[in-house]
Amino acid sequence: MVEEGKLFIGASRKPDDTINKGEYLELKFGNRHGLITGATGTGKTITLQILAEGFSNAGVPVFCADVKGDLSGIGAIGETKDFILKRAEQIGLPTNPYEFQEFPVIFWDLYGEKGHRVRTTMSEMGPLLLSRLMNATDAQEGVLNIAFKIADQGGLPLLDLKDLQALLNYMGENATQLSNQFGFISKASVGSIQRELLILEQQGAEHFFGEPALKITDIMRTTNDGRGAISVLAADKLMMNPRLYATFLLWLLSELFEELPEVGDPEKPKLVFFFDEAHLLFNDAPKVLTERVEQVVRLIRSKGVGVYFVTQNPLDVPETILGQLGNRVQHALRAYTPRDQKAVKTAADTFRPNPEFDCASVITNLGTGEALVSTLEGKGAPTMVERTLVRPPQSRVGPLTAEERQKIMDVSPVRDQYDEDFDRESAYEMLTARAKKVAEAQRQAEQAPVEANTGGSRWTLPGFGDDEPAAPAGKQARPRSSGYQRETVVEAAMKSVARTVATQVGRALVRGILGSLSRR
Repeated sequence: MVEEGKLFIGASRKPDDTINKGEYLELKFGNRHGLITGATGTGKTITLQILAEGFSNAGVPVFCADVKGDLSGIGAIGETKDFILKRAEQIGLPTNPYEFQEFPVIFWDLYGEKGHRVRTTMSEMGPLLLSRLMNATDAQEGVLNIAFKIADQGGLPLLDLKDLQALLNYMGENATQLSNQFGFISKASVGSIQRELLILEQQGAEHFFGEPALKITDIMRTTNDGRGAISVLAADKLMMNPRLYATFLLWLLSELFEELPEVGDPEKPKLVFFFDEAHLLFNDAPKVLTERVEQVVRLIRSKGVGVYFVTQNPLDVPETILGQLGNRVQHALRAYTPRDQKAVKTAADTFRPNPEFDCASVITNLGTGEALVSTLEGKGAPTMVERTLVRPPQSRVGPLTAEERQKIMDVSPVRDQYDEDFDRESAYEMLTARAKKVAEAQRQAEQAPVEANTGGSRWTLPGFGDDEPAAPAGKQARPRSSGYQRETVVEAAMKSVARTVATQVGRALVRGILGSLSRR
């Protein structure tokens, strides 16, 4: 429901419970970010759903995570239910009939079970986010940075888990030599990282790293009739590994920041990104990561991307980021504990006051599907907070069946593009091939002296003539002492890497603001 560049959210109520006026979110401020908060069961998912519907009808692509599984219903036409018709009547919408609608949806799933596979490469993830994913120590993060540096200089593509495992194995075997060039490499840290990678593999992270990698353009599609596609990430299973969930969404946000051009303040966003269960992003996050998230959130607005954090408690979001979220929808909070009471006060203090009611008192008494709403207007100033009845969705409330989901996937615009694995030559294959080549060279070198003493060579020792006396029986000829020693596997591999580095002179590598490697 878009009216003159606005998204209809619901209708505000006066203190006597009569309807006051409609509450809207202006599309031109859609990239100014937002916050949806409230306790469990207060209607946050429905608010997310109706905002996604509004942006889609306005031609704005949407990306959101389906944490509980019930957001998938946005891909099916809504069904007539008493509570929907009652709410529509309360806020003055026509109910005979109510305008139900289905929306263009693309389903995604890191595990490839309830949607198209989503992958990225190790190089694109980068050492910072990978360290966050593994909860690495400072020493381990340093080793990961060295690993990516060696891969960059040596022309070793890091695509999947086995690529990084192979490189770490190489680093552990050659820690002394590599430490002289890149700084101290602890074998203990290398071993710890390898164990963490094993844990990630057991948790299913191997499904996430690899090719074909997700193209950002595929989550920014529009339909032939001008509606924005709604990309829904199946996250019910992914939530079993919350660190992977948060790291994936943060990676996606950083990719958007890196790849999209500057557009300033467009008439409507290029993409709206809903970050559900946002507290997982900031739980135990190091200060440097929080600072970079803040920087991305602040700067990505000029790329035309709106980021909306969805969480239970406004205290879950750091103040430096909270101050950048101009569009607010606050559902009910419960003040059972001192922390809850602080959250209520924090939420109330962030709104532009309304003289007709006390925000702190109202927040604890809001009903299901009711919220305090404040958006931006004019030149970007916040509107006065209003107690609002959120409009009912036009799509289905509740999940799709497995058959309905599959039918949508069968006609998806990205069908067959991401569902098959592609394993091209990368660090694992290159390091394995080099090791085999060096091992074969070493084997041949070890056989060479034996061949010399058995007449297998046309050259005899100590001279070059065939009439030179042979070595006494029972003794083996000793090779010449020329200061030369046969290369070990390590030394040969190091020289091979050095030769590769020499051919890569002039290669420009620019890592993004969150440590990911820019695509070429």
